[in-house]
Amino acid sequence: MRMRHGERLPPPARITLFLMSTFHLHPSLPPISPICLGGSTFGREIPQDACFALMDGAVERGITLIDTAAMYGAGVSEKIVGAWLASRRPAPGSLNIATKIYPPFTAAAIDSAVAGCAQRLGVETIDLLYFHKWDAGAETAEALRALDGLVRSGRVRALGVSNFTAAQLRFVLTVQAQLGLTPFRALQNVNNLAVHEVDAALTALCAAHGVAIITYSPIGAGYLTGKHRGGVAPGSRFDVAPGHQPIYFKPGPERRLAKLAAVAERTGKTMAHLALAWAMHRPGVTSVLVGGRTPVHLDQAFTALAHNDPALFAELEAD
Repeated sequence: MRMRHGERLPPPARITLFLMSTFHLHPSLPPISPICLGGSTFGREIPQDACFALMDGAVERGITLIDTAAMYGAGVSEKIVGAWLASRRPAPGSLNIATKIYPPFTAAAIDSAVAGCAQRLGVETIDLLYFHKWDAGAETAEALRALDGLVRSGRVRALGVSNFTAAQLRFVLTVQAQLGLTPFRALQNVNNLAVHEVDAALTALCAAHGVAIITYSPIGAGYLTGKHRGGVAPGSRFDVAPGHQPIYFKPGPERRLAKLAAVAERTGKTMAHLALAWAMHRPGVTSVLVGGRTPVHLDQAFTALAHNDPALFAELEAD
């Protein structure tokens, strides 16, 4: 689909295999789709026109959440999402736009960071605002009251946390309840065959408190495709953002990668497909963020969503 500048996007298409969830972050927003689009590649690995093609393709396929962050490309990703919103003008209430802010989490810093995000996105209200990572400041009454104020003033619709453990999430939810503040409604953590940060305790906690679990990096930034087995592939995420390397290049993930490769060879499925399918069907997970460089990567995710094979997934998990 090629859009002209200023042309309004049609309502999201419904795809037969796409079973919409029923989790709403806010009454004015659509339910979160089981696949969402992540914008960490925007402006860093792919140029704006490719980003626009990905976002157009996401809406065509019925995706209802686009995720970015202030730190992605030092704000460039947010600016690209904002330019796309201004150009495509999606119907009000048809998409969830999420972004994240980094510490410090003082009231003044939160206010300033949110103002910057809104300006780059070109919106008056941010649909979903995350604390991008745990920080001691995230647990203070000052920070949680500041977030509550953003919701009450209409600058933010829903709140989330990213890269929190069960203990960290439980603590902040308890403080919010004790103070009568707006609670967190979403958790975003990495969860793939090589690196899991969604465990049983976290899943149970989120279910008990009505918190959506949105996982990211289902193929480990490309690690689970097997393309780095002979060394870091030039121009890849591991090359552009080398901070990924120590997370994955160690015995545990390498053992799981070898198992994935063996199962892929036996079944005739690609490593990427099996890794995506595993991530798409984790118990308690509301949605999986998928990034990429072209709409073909979205098609791969939808194909994996249709492949639910618990016995195969158990084989992949076995050490």
